[in-house]
Amino acid sequence: MQKKKTLIFAVSLALAFGLTACSSSESTDVASASCEKADLATITEGKLTIATGEPAYYPWIIDDKPESGEGFEGAVAYAVAKQLGFSNDEVVWVRTTFDGAVTPGEKNFDFNLQQFSITEERKAAVDFSSPYYTAPQAIVSYKGSKIAGKTSLAELKNAKLGAAVGTTSLDAIENQIGAKPQVFNDNAAGVTALKNGQIDGLVVDLPTAFYLSGVEVTDGLIVGQLPSTGAGDQFGLLLAKGSKITACVSGAVDAITADGTLAAITDKWLATDAGAPVFKP
Repeated sequence: MQKKKTLIFAVSLALAFGLTACSSSESTDVASASCEKADLATITEGKLTIATGEPAYYPWIIDDKPESGEGFEGAVAYAVAKQLGFSNDEVVWVRTTFDGAVTPGEKNFDFNLQQFSITEERKAAVDFSSPYYTAPQAIVSYKGSKIAGKTSLAELKNAKLGAAVGTTSLDAIENQIGAKPQVFNDNAAGVTALKNGQIDGLVVDLPTAFYLSGVEVTDGLIVGQLPSTGAGDQFGLLLAKGSKITACVSGAVDAITADGTLAAITDKWLATDAGAPVFKP
C-alpha cells in the first residue's frame, strides 16, 4: 500500500491546488444521433481509442496499466466502451498530457479521462460527457489520532475538525457533521495544524485527501468520506470540440449511472479498495 500511496500524486496534486469551480456538462440529445457501434465516427473504424495520462496514478489506474481495467477510471472506461458496443480487445489506449488534452485542436483519441473537471472555460475548447464522478468531501488524519477508525458522522461531532475558508469543506463540517469547524486560510495551513495536533482531522475533497494522506501527512490516512450531497467537483470524459460521438458517450455514461454499474465501480475503487470508506449517518 505504501507504494500505491506514494504514486497518488502528481495528478492529485493538480487537483488539490489547481481546480476551479465546475458545472455540469451541457445536455446532449442522444436521440438525435445513432449510437449503434457501426454508426459511431471513431478515429479508427471498429475501434475505440481512449486516452489517459503518462503516467496514470492509483487509484484512478492501477500500476500504470489502463488496459488491465484495474482502477476507477480504467473500470469506467471499459464500462463505457461496453455500453457503446466495443469489446475489451477493441479498445486502444493512448497517452496524453493533461494540458495538451484540454487545449483546442485535433485529438488522437475518441475520449480521454484524467480527472478532467468540467468547467465553462474548458467547454469553449473541448466537449465533455455527462459527469462520471462528483468528488465528495473526506477527512484526512493520521494513524493513532482521536478519530482514526471512526465510522459514523455521529462519532465526529466532538472532534476538532478544520477546513479552508470559503470552501464547501467548511460547509460540510457545519451542515453534515454538525460540528463547529476551525477555519484556516488554506489547506496548507490546515495541514500544519493537523501535524501539530491542533486539530484531529482536515476536511477536503476526496482527490485532495488522497494526495495529502499519501504525501503530506506522516502516517496519513483517510478516516472516511462524507455521504455525497450531489454537490462538488465534477469529472467528465473529454472529447474533441464538436465530436460526433459526444452525445453517444454521454448516453453511455448516463446508462451506467442508471443501472448501478458506476456506483459499484466507485465503491470498489474509491471507497473499499482505496481505504476511503463512506461514513454512516
